[in-house]
Amino acid sequence: MNCRQCASSLERPGDYCLVCRTQNADSVVLAVTRDHADITMLNDETVVGKTGVSTTPEEGETEVVELRNFAGRIADEVRRKHPEDVYAAGDRGVIRAVRAQLHYDFYRVGDENPVEEVLARRGERSLEVVDLDPAEKIGGTHTTLIGNRDGMRVIREVACHPHVKKIIPGPINAGGASSDSGVRAKATRADENGNVRLLLRDGSSVQENRVVTTAMDRDLGERIREDLNEALQESGFR
Repeated sequence: MNCRQCASSLERPGDYCLVCRTQNADSVVLAVTRDHADITMLNDETVVGKTGVSTTPEEGETEVVELRNFAGRIADEVRRKHPEDVYAAGDRGVIRAVRAQLHYDFYRVGDENPVEEVLARRGERSLEVVDLDPAEKIGGTHTTLIGNRDGMRVIREVACHPHVKKIIPGPINAGGASSDSGVRAKATRADENGNVRLLLRDGSSVQENRVVTTAMDRDLGERIREDLNEALQESGFR
């Protein structure tokens, strides 16, 4: 494959061109199992390349090193592309290990047809990206969060999403069945304006927080809600 800007030869399809500094793939889709990853590069609505990475899973003490190396090889393929965002489907353990080695925006998609799903979601790319420190996105009259440090970790996890504009903590309500499972959180169904509610629970206390997004309607808000719940599950709060 040649660079779409300067026609220089690229070592692999979708690679970032080091000659003219041009991106040749704006998104990467990962479909992973415990022993294999299919990596698809997209530019706009075009598939510009595919590749694969495989491993032989280990057990016991050597599994940690083997998994880290497998994730590292996948991450290296992504870095070569300099994408704007990464979509992932499949084995959560592998995805978590890959995500830990990358700084790109990372979104979960369904396992059945991940590439087709991403292509169908291209309208999301028009959403405004909010480039603020997560702490700057938290506001409102209620400043207390249940769960202390864990509650703040949940809020910051949500605030890190690029399409979240603001989080407005609500009042804390006591009542209901008590739980010893620690802080738990869930983003609920988006409203007609694309905004969602974040339910934060700790023991018998419940706090409903408003999450303002850059989505323009319920459908796009639902995409953001799914991303938020995936991130909360990955971080152990769902």
